[in-house]
Amino acid sequence: MWRIVSAAQPMEIRFATLDMAHGGMRFRRDHVFIGGGLRPPEHDRLVTAEHGVRAVMKDTTQAGQKNMATVEDLSRTESAASLAGRIRRREISPVEVMDAAIARIEAHNHKINALIILHLDQARDAAKQAEAAVMRGEELGPLHGVPVAMKDCFDFKPGWVCTFGGVKALKNWTADFHCMWAERMEKAGAIIVGKTNSPIFGFRGTCDNYMFGPSRNPFNLDKNTGGSSGGSAGAVAAGLLPLCEGTDGGGSIRIPAAWSGAYGYKASFGRVPLVSRPDAFGGMTPFIFEGPISRTVEDSALAMSVLQGYDSRDPFALEGSVDFMGALHASIKGKRIAYTRDYGVFPVDKRVTAVTDKAVDALRDAGAIVEEVDLGIRRSHMELSEAWCRFCAVKQVAVLEDFKQQGIDIRRDHHDDMPPEFWYWDEIGLKMSANDWMRDQAIRSEVYDALRMVFDKYDFLVSPTLSCLAVDNAKDGNTLGPAEVNGEKINRLIGWCMTFLINFNGHPAASCPAGLADNGLPVGLQIAGRRYDDYGVIAASAALERVRPWMGSYQQIKL
Repeated sequence: MWRIVSAAQPMEIRFATLDMAHGGMRFRRDHVFIGGGLRPPEHDRLVTAEHGVRAVMKDTTQAGQKNMATVEDLSRTESAASLAGRIRRREISPVEVMDAAIARIEAHNHKINALIILHLDQARDAAKQAEAAVMRGEELGPLHGVPVAMKDCFDFKPGWVCTFGGVKALKNWTADFHCMWAERMEKAGAIIVGKTNSPIFGFRGTCDNYMFGPSRNPFNLDKNTGGSSGGSAGAVAAGLLPLCEGTDGGGSIRIPAAWSGAYGYKASFGRVPLVSRPDAFGGMTPFIFEGPISRTVEDSALAMSVLQGYDSRDPFALEGSVDFMGALHASIKGKRIAYTRDYGVFPVDKRVTAVTDKAVDALRDAGAIVEEVDLGIRRSHMELSEAWCRFCAVKQVAVLEDFKQQGIDIRRDHHDDMPPEFWYWDEIGLKMSANDWMRDQAIRSEVYDALRMVFDKYDFLVSPTLSCLAVDNAKDGNTLGPAEVNGEKINRLIGWCMTFLINFNGHPAASCPAGLADNGLPVGLQIAGRRYDDYGVIAASAALERVRPWMGSYQQIKL
């Protein structure tokens, strides 16, 4: 039974449980959507706040209330690596760390709509268990007791609702298995407190949906965080949590990291196994990734240290490991960097390049050799972005058919749950022929060759992450990217994102905070490396962070 407290009148909703077999696994549908978010039934009450919901928990002790400001500040300022280290040294308890995170979430999440599903009582219980493990002297994982959040898209934890980015028809859908990110983060001792906002099926570079509404940029609440992992980037930038999950099929880690002023890392394809069923090969067109979003390069390196590693369930999983933590201290002196402001095809706002040019100068200061390059890509940005959309549209058709087999016919019964752009590309996906598919693979191959020739000569390819600054949030649940940049029409789902080209190829890439534009909005610098050179991309990111530190930019956030 769930209790809803809203501006109208309280309601009690009871749902029967339905078990459905699918692909050899069983799913339970026994949760219910509440107002603008989901909460487990053990919460005392829930209060709606526009699209988001703020959980009001049990009364804290008088001492806890007295120290709330200090505790909340701990959550805002400490990195995941610092918290994990202090927990291991018994300088702070996992319960104190969790209390700090919950205090910050309760105080500010409703302002930015970053976390849309919370399991705070479960998180408190897990923190108590983590504290007991410390006191017993047990061997602790690298992230023992650190609060984190996972994305609400194709991201799963047993018994937790997954709405796949705010699809109303899926408000009660649950899985009985973990995604790789959740599985390995929990094995490392991290405590997942909830799930973060995403657009429907992650199919756009903004973060908004009809069910939960937009995630708001902590630097300017009228602006969008970027997507699709926008809730994660917003939560990290605002200091609600030090580390969150992102997934990336076209830039969905790096896009919101850029607009929200966070650091986002997308590994080489196969470095973090991707377990996908019924299609085990579904993560390769375009290449899809799970990875971290954090405030510091060190936190993402720490996360990658536990996320990497072979798993036989993924046919593309890489064997071996990368010394991500060692890469933090590596020099880039003498490394050759190719710099492009636009890949030769994207229109780019001058306010963006004004910031990224300075960040590239910082890489020179770190000892790198930087040269501007022309990649020689022959296709227009519109051709490239529409090829990416067609790849995604084919996947989308398969996902809808999968849900139909489970008894949820979204096309027939839930048409209004999805935005018009979704149905536009769904129709194209349904009509795609084998020849169409192969022509798009040829376009993808052209991009691969263009980047390959750059990496034959240079260690890194650096560019603005995005071609424009954060857009205004819509009021109808359907925030899109800009219609044009510098007067040139672009694809509003992905066309301003100089990230999806990397997903054509599978190279490692990161978005680093490059600085703030003249209007106070963040700009990201994308650093891409040679295939499988994750060590190098982390090293270059850390070098930029040392020479041009960005932690001070978070002082501009006033929630």
